[in-house]
Amino acid sequence: MLRKVVIFFILPLLFLISCSILVGTLDVRSYFSLPMLTSPAVVALAPCAAAAADDDPPLKVYMYDLPRRFNVGMLNSRSTAEPESPVTAGDYPPWPEKSGLMKQHSVEYWMMGSLLYDGGDRSEAIRVWDPEVADVFFVPFFSSLSFDTHGHHMKDSATAVDRQLQIDLMGILRQSKYWQRSGGRDHVFPMTHPNAFRFLRDQVNEAIHVVVDFGRYPKGISNLNKDVVSPYAHVVDSLTDDEPQDPYESRTTLLFFKGKTLRKKEGKIRVKLAKILAGYDDVRYERSVATGENIKLSSQGMRSSKFCLHPAGDTPSSCRLFDAIVSHCVPVIVSDHIELPFEDEIDYSQFSVFFSFKEALELGYMINELRMFPKQKWTEMWRQLKNISHHYEFHYPPIKEDAVNMLWRQVKHKLPWIRRSVHRNRRLKIPDWWKKR
Repeated sequence: MLRKVVIFFILPLLFLISCSILVGTLDVRSYFSLPMLTSPAVVALAPCAAAAADDDPPLKVYMYDLPRRFNVGMLNSRSTAEPESPVTAGDYPPWPEKSGLMKQHSVEYWMMGSLLYDGGDRSEAIRVWDPEVADVFFVPFFSSLSFDTHGHHMKDSATAVDRQLQIDLMGILRQSKYWQRSGGRDHVFPMTHPNAFRFLRDQVNEAIHVVVDFGRYPKGISNLNKDVVSPYAHVVDSLTDDEPQDPYESRTTLLFFKGKTLRKKEGKIRVKLAKILAGYDDVRYERSVATGENIKLSSQGMRSSKFCLHPAGDTPSSCRLFDAIVSHCVPVIVSDHIELPFEDEIDYSQFSVFFSFKEALELGYMINELRMFPKQKWTEMWRQLKNISHHYEFHYPPIKEDAVNMLWRQVKHKLPWIRRSVHRNRRLKIPDWWKKR
């Protein structure tokens, strides 16, 4: 019996020492001083797990060298650069400072920039020049910016430019043997605007879409199995100096909302909420449009509020949620069909409050719940917001664990699905035959 007990303790210890040697963290004294109630086997697993994570290779991405008219050429109409020449890291332009609300759909810009930039902290994705070794293929077409630039009101004659860019792009892709090989299944398209790529979207159904939600997309086009949910790029300035002695009491407004109230589909709830929330002294529910001045006022309102209301808009999500996160204002999410970014890694219930449409429209219910919300729990959520807000920041050059690196990690999680889909596409005579039964 004694021999079995000795073996039981010696084997985990040997495993611990071998792991420690591999990662260079061996300190025998620290392990022998552990409390006896702690399992040596459990303690030993942590260093090895960390070593495996550090050794995880970055995603290998082949980026098409598209003419700049497909991407950065739309950022500055006065640019003298040749529109048919691809952009390089040396002449990648900064995102315009006075872009206003257009910035919320700038994810495509930051993703492209992360592949152009070579150096700095370890990136979740690296650009490879040999397509044969690529895990995925990135298509640097700024489809959201194209919609905003060429016919935002859909009645402008300029919509023809957006359509032609999509036609030209598909012409380029159809000539690629890598597009032909996979049917586009291993190709990544950023499409954060709900009207992005609207003319030819049915031709890229099989590709990986980077979207902010699935509000306007049929199930056959976008879904969680193949696509990646991105945060909007926030439009308010990030709160970096947030160390009040009593954060709960320093925020004097209970609930804050500032934005458009006339919205489509689920967004119609905003008009109803305006009536439900009227007459409360500690609630600010203000109708506004996104001008530069109003964006500043929204930032001030969020920073002085305990909770920030995020009702559905034209689609289930909006940049207001991410404005609240970087303002360290606890989000109150009222959207029955919202999908959230990075949810396989981040638990939103740790820093957000959720209400269904039915609950939010019940007179007095939501406000009573927020007024009774425990101060200690709110403070914990506020601290959590401070801890995770860097995951929602887009940078060029990219920074480790920022939003663009988080997105590439999400794409990497799709690799098993991509490989299975590509392999099946190569051998099936009748694709997806089960749908026809």
